[in-house]
Amino acid sequence: MQTHPAFFAEKCDILVVGAGAAGLFAATWAGRTAAAAGRPLSVVAVDGARKLGAKILVAGGGRCNVTHWKVTEADYAGSSLPAIRKVLGRFTVDDTVRFFRSAGVEFKREDTGKLFPVSDSARSVLDALVAAAADARAMLVHPARVTAMTRTDGGFDVATGAGRIRADRVILCTGGKSLPKSGSDGAGFAIATSLGHSLTSPIVPALVPLVLPGDHWIRELSGLTLTAEIVLLSSTGKRLRSFTGSTLCTHTGLSGPSVLDISRHWLVERDRDRGVRLAINWLPGTAADDIDRALQGAATRGALAVLREKLPERLARQLCAVAGAPPAGDLPREARRRLVQGVTALGLEVTGDRGFTVAEATAGGVPLAEVRLDTLESRICPGLFFAGEVLDVDGRIGGFNFQWAWASGFVAGSAAASGDDSQTK
Repeated sequence: MQTHPAFFAEKCDILVVGAGAAGLFAATWAGRTAAAAGRPLSVVAVDGARKLGAKILVAGGGRCNVTHWKVTEADYAGSSLPAIRKVLGRFTVDDTVRFFRSAGVEFKREDTGKLFPVSDSARSVLDALVAAAADARAMLVHPARVTAMTRTDGGFDVATGAGRIRADRVILCTGGKSLPKSGSDGAGFAIATSLGHSLTSPIVPALVPLVLPGDHWIRELSGLTLTAEIVLLSSTGKRLRSFTGSTLCTHTGLSGPSVLDISRHWLVERDRDRGVRLAINWLPGTAADDIDRALQGAATRGALAVLREKLPERLARQLCAVAGAPPAGDLPREARRRLVQGVTALGLEVTGDRGFTVAEATAGGVPLAEVRLDTLESRICPGLFFAGEVLDVDGRIGGFNFQWAWASGFVAGSAAASGDDSQTK
């Protein structure tokens, strides 16, 4: 694939805007579909980022968690779950495994259910995607940022950093706003709205660490990791969401899978109800009454001795201090009540999040209601297709956002090259 703009075409059949996971996949399947039908089409993918595939290369700590062994619509948020299920069903986890195996990338399944390349190298994943697109005769122009797009009678007129190009069809794979250095800086949202689409509100970071006040005692536990449950509560105390998993205390607040998974829900719900709040259960699966009885039954040993049997000592000491509970000796009833509350339902004074700069995904985007689910073609602007994070779909941590990229990229790429008049469907 061409990796600089010197050989930029003035006209193409299909233009893919954004050459990340969804874009490379869409370009590949557009090329493959056209070739299989005996009607080769010119497919050009443009990407404005300085470093191609940056999100792929940093994913999973540089190992790239390509997908999860089990993926259902329940692992996602944003647009309606039935709509998400329909797209996911077109390209399954088994299809993903077969695709990458044919490209020379084998996977291994870890205890969490995540699938990683056996090479433990995200580079092997990116190289396989680029090679597959090249084999499908797609041209990659990079770096070439799309700055404007207009609909014409014959298709689209697109202005890029490498010149103008006319395209019969366009697949928008620009990502959302997370990790803007990778190129997904929200420009795709502007393109979508310029062509008549709406965006959901709010558009917020997803899979993002949360921030606590500067003097919060949890910050003093930076580096501590344990399994905990994070609960989202409405202003009336109704339990809205909860996630249990590895939880990391950081110098700015909280992170780890449980926190990252609940972050988008807290941000979205807070936009609707400023009274929503988060709480943490440091001992998920253990009832408050059980903790209370353990503390009552160990009066001679002291509260700290009881807690450090179940929790890291640093955390146990802090919980005692915050509750005003003596670490040893008699434990007054009110102090015991506060301590039980602190262990099983500690309110978190979240002041914000780390922002799109470090977020792994974006919550919000173009609603699936504005595209045809069989093709991911716009219902508003014929000839325009969508794939990936630019759509209002975001998954929990564990490879689910990549699986959405593969599934939506397959659907949009195949449909754009099929030649069908999707408006009649």
